[in-house]
Amino acid sequence: MRQHIRPRIACSFAARWREPLLALRLTRSRIDSRAPADYLNRMLLRTRRTPSGFVEPCLPSPVERPPSGPGWLHEVKLDGFRLMARRDAAGVRLLTRNGIDWSSRFPLIVRAVGALKARSCLIDGEAIALEDDGLASFELLLGRRHDRQVALCAFDLLELDGRDLRRTPLEERKRALARLVGKPRPGIMLNATFEEPGDIVFKHACALGCEGIVSKRLGSRYRSGHSRDWLKSKNPAAPAVKREDEEDWGKRGRR
Repeated sequence: MRQHIRPRIACSFAARWREPLLALRLTRSRIDSRAPADYLNRMLLRTRRTPSGFVEPCLPSPVERPPSGPGWLHEVKLDGFRLMARRDAAGVRLLTRNGIDWSSRFPLIVRAVGALKARSCLIDGEAIALEDDGLASFELLLGRRHDRQVALCAFDLLELDGRDLRRTPLEERKRALARLVGKPRPGIMLNATFEEPGDIVFKHACALGCEGIVSKRLGSRYRSGHSRDWLKSKNPAAPAVKREDEEDWGKRGRR
């Protein structure tokens, strides 16, 4: 928060005129400094050193309706925190989509990934906290009281025992991930995939109150950043989607 200090000026005729002029200049400087401050903040985020081994996640492109033809897998989109779980000789690290290390926040995930039968791996997934009805709840994550119960819902495998799998087709990565994770256990589970038409999967996901679905093209490689091989269909009634719309509205209102 910026602090603006009004200088003390002697109560003379000239000083009484200087004070409002100085206040005007300070006001103008506050207005003019907003753009440079925003620019500097963006540059600091871009130049912040990312940890070794960090891979920028693949981000789904939004669509109005999911693909319904063959050649796609569909997954329920969960309301949580995107995490990259890396295990190597240095141990287990949980990295956010911006490269921030959250390993200390979710110890159950760290133990689960550390127990996998692999020398090294890099798993893409979502850190989730489940309500009693089995749905992921973002509010439980924000409260921080459930951090020790948060689990990783894994949906992709980028590296295994030193082998880079990003050029491997999606379905092969899925099979390797299923063999690695196995049955659900405390701290980690597989995100379910569906081969039924996308519109049917989306309809059922909305009926359950889920955030939506992500449709992934069969045979596709893993690409960092936004990809047309991953398509996101959002449930407009889901709390996560309403929250995003409110945030977008707030940003437009501040412009």
